[in-house]
Amino acid sequence: MLIVHVDCRVKPECVEAFRAASCENARNSVREPGIARFDVVQDLADPAHFVLVEVYRGADDPARHKETEHYAVWRDAVADMMAQPRTSVKYANCFPDDGGW
Repeated sequence: MLIVHVDCRVKPECVEAFRAASCENARNSVREPGIARFDVVQDLADPAHFVLVEVYRGADDPARHKETEHYAVWRDAVADMMAQPRTSVKYANCFPDDGGW
């Protein structure tokens, strides 16, 4: 399992549009065989701050995800909404074991 947290800071006037686009991307992403979870979470203290929690089954699955049409639609839709470039951190799974996902 590969877990990626994508940190997104969006322009305040784009919060709702970013949320809608990201949730639509997530709905499509969880249908991919290589994705175990795809969560969109919003900071309660700073509504313009989101984290995408992406859980991939294998090391090659993030690249496959980026080849999908729904990812390209999301990427292009949110490009001008960003207050700063998004960043990501990759994690290894510890618990639950991979079968628990």
